[in-house]
Amino acid sequence: MDTKVVTKRTVNKSKMKLPDIYTIGVYGSSEKEFFQKLIDNNIDTFCDIRLRRAVRGSQYAFANSQRLQRKLTVLSIQYLHEMGLAPTTEIIKLQDKFDNDHKIQRRKREALTDVFKTAYKDRILSKFDIRQFIKSLEKLGAKRVVLFCVEKLPNACHRSLVTDKIKELHPETKIFHL
Repeated sequence: MDTKVVTKRTVNKSKMKLPDIYTIGVYGSSEKEFFQKLIDNNIDTFCDIRLRRAVRGSQYAFANSQRLQRKLTVLSIQYLHEMGLAPTTEIIKLQDKFDNDHKIQRRKREALTDVFKTAYKDRILSKFDIRQFIKSLEKLGAKRVVLFCVEKLPNACHRSLVTDKIKELHPETKIFHL
């Protein structure tokens, strides 16, 4: 009787650990408080997901792109600008219309409208490869990534929609809102 010996090939399926994902807004923070949050949470990668990388108001000048990048360099935090996650001007105007109609100041907004959420998911998130984005962060060696936009509250900003999508695709990812 012929006996076949079957050996199992061991395949190294070791996977890189997914980075922890944080989110941060600038409204309501001083320059010192803002950067202290990054330091306290050992952020190593700062991902700017704004369409326009400037903030109105002298109290937030530190969050304008060039100044922000200089400070992050001093803190040894790598900077990325991910335009693929930025809402378009058209999508922003959908939220602005609601805010204006309801006399809500952008800096005091507490939630996004369903119209904004639907448009952002359909026009941005459905076309953006979140898996590839996470892989690129892993390749960079990112362990603690912060997604940045201006709104104080995550639910008032598209960064919450991005983290929802990340969590949907990678349920084991840890999400923190600073």
